[in-house]
Amino acid sequence: MNERQNDTNQQNSAVTVIGLGPMGQAMTRSLLNAGHPVTVWNRTAARAAGVVAAGATLAATPREAVEASGLVLLSLTDYRAMYDILDDATASLAGRTLVNLSSDTPERSREAAAWAAGHGADFLTGGVMVPAPMVGTEASYVYYSGREQVMEEHRSALALLGAPKYLGTDPGLAQMMYQAQLAVFLTTLSALMHATAMLGTAGMKAGEALPELLASADSIGAILRAGAGADGNPGTAIDAGEHPGDLSTVTMMGATTDHIVETSTSIGLDLALPLAVQSHYRRAIENGHGTENWTRIIDSIRGPR
Repeated sequence: MNERQNDTNQQNSAVTVIGLGPMGQAMTRSLLNAGHPVTVWNRTAARAAGVVAAGATLAATPREAVEASGLVLLSLTDYRAMYDILDDATASLAGRTLVNLSSDTPERSREAAAWAAGHGADFLTGGVMVPAPMVGTEASYVYYSGREQVMEEHRSALALLGAPKYLGTDPGLAQMMYQAQLAVFLTTLSALMHATAMLGTAGMKAGEALPELLASADSIGAILRAGAGADGNPGTAIDAGEHPGDLSTVTMMGATTDHIVETSTSIGLDLALPLAVQSHYRRAIENGHGTENWTRIIDSIRGPR
């Protein structure tokens, strides 16, 4: 089969989507809009009404859903849900590809890959890095790990969800990247709300505060890259074990964390977030790294080795 024939087959291939929360529905619509026959299944069948009206086929059982397609996308609460749903469909998994786009731990992703292989199925771990309304847009991208050949076999369909970014063969790697990205996202959200609450005690409404705070958050990447070396990658020095303190130091940044904790305490805010950040700098100072760059806090975050 030549490359053009393979692309055509991918474009016309049937796809199953199991799990019809906002993300599953968005993926289904993206696939339908591109002309893929899509079979869906959801525990609460009523959630399928919208995508069925758009052209999807509702399967009566998970087994029927699995048997409808060679590519099965899972958009569930966690990996435990996959086992619960597919328990009666394991005899139908052989020769199919399961792509689990649910959130869980890297270790559970590895266990799921072994489970799928035990039933004769290929397995990809995936992490969709945009909210449901952005699925299928140019801004959407999805991390994958597992066998690269499996991802390439289904690239045409998977690309309709977002640009595929392949990380490696370890099934846990895409999940680790997903969790790492969410660690940045969720702590940033908490920081924004903490800062908004701080300003609120001074009489500034959220409508005034957030535009200023969001501008600050947006500039962080540019600030870090500007302070990096010739390659503009702030991670290069960390990989080399270098933490030059010519632009900022652990001591300087640590003093700022002290002030944030003091201010938050005085106005009665929750201290969980500022205390956690303060602890990173205090431990770095205690370990003799006060004159080095703030990136040295990664040592205490990594923990004993």
